[in-house]
Amino acid sequence: MKLFKLFTTATLALAFVGSAFAQETLRLGTEGAYPPFNYINKDGSVGGFDIDIGNALCKQMKVKCVWVTQDWDGIIPALNAHKFDAVLASMSITPEREKAVSFTNPYYSNKLQFVGPKAKPFEPTAAAMKGMTVGAQRATISAQWLDQHMKGDVTTKLYDTQENAYLDLASGRLGAILADKYVTYKWLQSKDGQAFAFMGKPVYSDDKIGIAVRKDDNALREKLNAALKVIVANGTYAKINAKYFPFSIY
Repeated sequence: MKLFKLFTTATLALAFVGSAFAQETLRLGTEGAYPPFNYINKDGSVGGFDIDIGNALCKQMKVKCVWVTQDWDGIIPALNAHKFDAVLASMSITPEREKAVSFTNPYYSNKLQFVGPKAKPFEPTAAAMKGMTVGAQRATISAQWLDQHMKGDVTTKLYDTQENAYLDLASGRLGAILADKYVTYKWLQSKDGQAFAFMGKPVYSDDKIGIAVRKDDNALREKLNAALKVIVANGTYAKINAKYFPFSIY
């Protein structure tokens, strides 16, 4: 009996230590192909606005960040399969996604805007763009918007990453792309983007970006919300924002 009690006590102690250790690590999933928000550095590490925000949240929560990269198309299934604990990858909060995951409060807001060649300006309307081939990243609200508003008027070409859409636009295989404004803002400053510009006004201006967690993980969601509130209040968020943009995206 004494041996059994001793074994049981030791087992419980080990279980407690293991649980405590697990709680000290937060696995965050990101794409790594969406600069300046998330990308892969030359040394193989991840970088970008999303990563800096995630690291700041982990520091505030006193946990260790472990970053896991995942293709965009499979990022929600991977979260629900417990490959990581949360998705921090510039994911728009949509009713469709809220059926599969829960979101924190938004950590920035975005807009959708068309981009095309400076030499061939156009108005972002179905009539003006009729017959044009337009690119967007697959499984995004840009792709959804094109399907809902320009189906039958333009030919939509979808890409696995935003970077590949930019490559086809720069090479002349696309007449335009529809993408998040702040992602494109940075690309337009690159060598490949110098011949292109925003066309017209944003077609959608209420794009709220949140951190996705599993539906039953309310505790983690609230911890992330609390940490986000603190880093906004203490100026950490503003310092990260200024590193990437000369204006606030919060």
